[in-house]
Amino acid sequence: MSNLFTTLKEKVSGQNLRIVFPEGSDERILKAAGRLAEDGILTPVLIGNIEKIQALASDLGVSLERAEIYDPANFAMMDELVAAFVERRKGKASEEQARQILLDENYFGTMLVYANKADGLVSGAAHSTADTVRPALQIIKTKEGVRKTSGVFIMVREDEKYVFADCAINISPDSQDLAEIAVESARTARMFDIEPRVAMLSFSTKGSAVSPETEKMSKAVEEAKLRDPLLILDGEFQFDAAFVPSVAAKKAPDSPIQGDANTFVFPSLEAGNIGYKIAQRLGGFEAVGPILQGLNRPVNDLSRGCSEEDVYKLALITAAQAMFK
Repeated sequence: MSNLFTTLKEKVSGQNLRIVFPEGSDERILKAAGRLAEDGILTPVLIGNIEKIQALASDLGVSLERAEIYDPANFAMMDELVAAFVERRKGKASEEQARQILLDENYFGTMLVYANKADGLVSGAAHSTADTVRPALQIIKTKEGVRKTSGVFIMVREDEKYVFADCAINISPDSQDLAEIAVESARTARMFDIEPRVAMLSFSTKGSAVSPETEKMSKAVEEAKLRDPLLILDGEFQFDAAFVPSVAAKKAPDSPIQGDANTFVFPSLEAGNIGYKIAQRLGGFEAVGPILQGLNRPVNDLSRGCSEEDVYKLALITAAQAMFK
């Protein structure tokens, strides 16, 4: 396990954090939850049919002694969750509708987080991103001043760590979205002990080309600086001008970013998604994420092709987010 996750384990261990896993009967989830519990890192809260989960855990040799299991169909405090859901949805769901909706594992698990009965949620091993994110947006919602959630990857190679955003959620962000993404990505960077130096990326450096696309990024720089005047941030940059000191000296000699950026904001989802996969496949970086940011409480999405190790690591990240207020 990389130094990044060793550090995260040390941070979250002993903090009595509880992370919800709505897909409690998934083998990968159970194995990771068992490890997290046995290592004393956090308390897994598994959602699903209790007998089915216990039988599968027994077959796998997984101890659930330190885990909690809840079945939405037989939950003693369901009336409390239903009432809270109806209030939160502000007339968009009746009590009868809420009771039906909360039988869904992701909605039920998200309500546990919203009701302070858990600290975060990890889902997606057997559900789509929409199935995971929709309940979070409806119930937990974005933080004050943040219009949209976004998804970042921490790119890790030995002792190198970088933040790439947005690589998961917003297809065509405007300048306000990009400013939000920049500020939230800087916050995420600090959670991973990265002192953020943010580069807003494009195919132009400091006006070397002019188009609506480059102007969007330069405007995002201005708006991000208004949001966080102390943040070291600049652009628009071509990647090499943000990352290579000799190129920065020629193309952006007056910039506070001199080839030393570590947090990169891409102009669109297609650019971000392509960029992180190139770094992963050609550069040998481990891509940790996507990590959802901008929400009031941490909810994170697994790939349906995830491994037990992916579940374990994303749970560590989610627990760390819960600590990082």
